[in-house]
Amino acid sequence: MSYSISKSIIGLLFTAATASLALSGCSNKSLKSLVPDKPSDAPDYMCTWNLQGYYVSYDMAQSGGDLTRNAMNEENLFGNGKYQNWAALYPKIHQDLFFVMDDSWDIPKDANSIHNNQHLGTVILDSERFPSFTGSPTERLKQLCQRFKEIGWKGVGGWICAQKAGRFENIEEKEYWIERLKMANEAGFSYWKVDWGHNDRNDQWRRMITDLGKEHAPDLWIEHAMKNEYITFSDVFRTYDVEDIIAQPVTIQRICNLLPFIADNGAKAIINCEDEPYIAVALGCAIGIMRHPFNGYLPNGKQDFVFPPVGRDYKNRLDEVVRSVRWHRIAQPFAVNADCLIDTLKLHDFWEVHEHETYVDRPIGSVVQESAPARVSRRMPLPEVADTTANRPYVLASCYPNGAVAVAAIGRTLGREYVSHRVPVTVSALKPSDPIGIFGSFKSVTIKYAVPFPANFRVIAQDLAGDKSVDITNKVTIQDNALTINGNIIDLVGLMSATPGDKSEAGMVMVIK
Repeated sequence: MSYSISKSIIGLLFTAATASLALSGCSNKSLKSLVPDKPSDAPDYMCTWNLQGYYVSYDMAQSGGDLTRNAMNEENLFGNGKYQNWAALYPKIHQDLFFVMDDSWDIPKDANSIHNNQHLGTVILDSERFPSFTGSPTERLKQLCQRFKEIGWKGVGGWICAQKAGRFENIEEKEYWIERLKMANEAGFSYWKVDWGHNDRNDQWRRMITDLGKEHAPDLWIEHAMKNEYITFSDVFRTYDVEDIIAQPVTIQRICNLLPFIADNGAKAIINCEDEPYIAVALGCAIGIMRHPFNGYLPNGKQDFVFPPVGRDYKNRLDEVVRSVRWHRIAQPFAVNADCLIDTLKLHDFWEVHEHETYVDRPIGSVVQESAPARVSRRMPLPEVADTTANRPYVLASCYPNGAVAVAAIGRTLGREYVSHRVPVTVSALKPSDPIGIFGSFKSVTIKYAVPFPANFRVIAQDLAGDKSVDITNKVTIQDNALTINGNIIDLVGLMSATPGDKSEAGMVMVIK
């Protein structure tokens, strides 16, 4: 069987005009956007790590220093040179996102050594890297936050090494972190992405930082990683880095490893599944954007091996990021609470590695294999999938605390292809007025409601990337308390605002009024 996806991708890339023509039998006059104007409160962010890496062609070391660290500076954030002005990326969703500066916004510009770096963990905006911001450390950080908010971003965050900087060895540990948390609070700094370091797997230290944050910087989101049990007390827990060639099953399985935990009383306990936005919205997770629009070869002329132009081809799928972030205006990510159902059936993905396709040291021709549950749900029954052929997609669904339901079909990595096999899916919902989010490629989606439809109802739908909704009442099928929408209509509506050339699959919201 051929797993070629080229024809299906072409079929998905409808223009807005084509979609409008196909839906011409529907009324679209004076319909209000289904996406609220109010920005999301979700802890979604764009992280600069892969921007830094791309800028220096992922040349990790030079003369004992790390060029990726060297790329974190004011000029790259705001400059107008080639591959610069990172602060201008994703303009449609600035107000929904934190801009997270990765390693090393807080160390001297020439202190980029990989090992025995006494500056890691400084957590003070470096005046050499950011010379336009002056005054005390708090004043500099506050000016930076104001600069980003003037551009339109929700806020600013930073990568935090899980250790006190060696050059401050005379300051007591707790006092050190209280001082930095107070600085963040006063400056309006929004997010700490706490990663590796001497204390990265120190349970007491991780919990201490969270407790001190609640006391001294209550509006600061503190993200943890490394050990799954940290989800219980975290504001956010990150599922961590994955290879893009096999990212979907790895990410789904890591989320499944976290869902059975129960959050501590008062903990936000939100999962961040990084750069897998359709998985995120289908399972109530936050998003950490890593992909970026600097497309093609690296500046040194070699293939981008972090975002290779194979498989899902991430950098040509930016619309799905916009759709997912805007879904969070409708339904917010929510805490783990052992509220999940996980299929015992696992699907098995594999990728044959060619040159420059991963940052992991793998022999050319080797095969990467990963598995994940075929279906996962939160706060609702597992989706029903009528087609159980070998290349069926992963099907994920959640009922959010506000009643909204999201369902996603996540394609498969098989051999040398990303496969989006269309299947009929049935999910449950509470009442017809609750929003339904549909993400991915389907043969059809049926929603079974717990209560009857209202009299004289209309079915309104919209591409989450756009601001125009359409009436699709006569394009759906109603039987008893169930509504079925054909996959072709999902594609037409869910791609109405698609960027020309973008390969993202459909992402739409639907409401019965």
